[in-house]
Amino acid sequence: MSGTMDVVIAAGVECMSRVPINAQFEIAAKEGFDKPFGPKMKARYPGAVFSQYIGAEMMAKKYELSKEQLDEFSLSSHLKAIAATESKRFHNEIIPIEVRPATENVGELHLHDEGIRFDASIEAIRGVRLLTEGGRITAASSSQICDGASGVMVVNAKGLRTLGVEPLARIHHMTVLGHDPVIVLEGPIPATERALRKSGMTLGEIDLYEVNEAFASVPLAWQKALDADPERLNVNGGAIALGHPLGATGTKLASTLIHELRRSGKRFGLEAVCEGGGMANVTIIERL
Repeated sequence: MSGTMDVVIAAGVECMSRVPINAQFEIAAKEGFDKPFGPKMKARYPGAVFSQYIGAEMMAKKYELSKEQLDEFSLSSHLKAIAATESKRFHNEIIPIEVRPATENVGELHLHDEGIRFDASIEAIRGVRLLTEGGRITAASSSQICDGASGVMVVNAKGLRTLGVEPLARIHHMTVLGHDPVIVLEGPIPATERALRKSGMTLGEIDLYEVNEAFASVPLAWQKALDADPERLNVNGGAIALGHPLGATGTKLASTLIHELRRSGKRFGLEAVCEGGGMANVTIIERL
């Protein structure tokens, strides 16, 4: 992207079933290293707890999102993912993998994401206990812990000519932004505003939005703050139903967005992802 490479493969893999989130920081702490927020951060934000979960609760409170709204959004994530899976919308972006011999279904192909609750109901989601007394977030309104891998190939004009392949989409704009590390998850909102300002576009000109469902409060706050069309948001479900394999999520969402633009014949898509430390990135993609 900096102009130094003609062909780049951007990919990520995460095995959260074996390496839980923040495990590397716990290991580092045992060896005498501090966690990623050092003394200067602690001095700047005295008493702050840097937690994405706490940030999700802060988002729900700040944007006046009720538990009922979060639960309803979570159900819609599953229902959209069910519809997308049953109509094989993910078919072109998932590589089938043979089930390992250690399982009972030896030889079967792993064809779709396992996290989708095909029997999801609003009653079941409402019944999941709150993570904090008096809070609004539950496991049902949070992204699923999962294993996953994803990748994309990014090329410039020279790289495209060298490969001789048909491009799927063009990166129209990219924004990376640092925001409040305490609320953590709010960055996609100002990052989207900056991306639209720099690209000279309005949100109404974007046909599809993929806003990572780290917690239900994130896309709902994004939608409310920007007055976005809910019918364009995460149309095939999101991380609440499909999982959030951390290091693989960025390219996974890009792949889903590109394929949905092509399937639906729409032109522009926007991907927004919140990240640790209050970072966020927004990419505007144009279908070719």
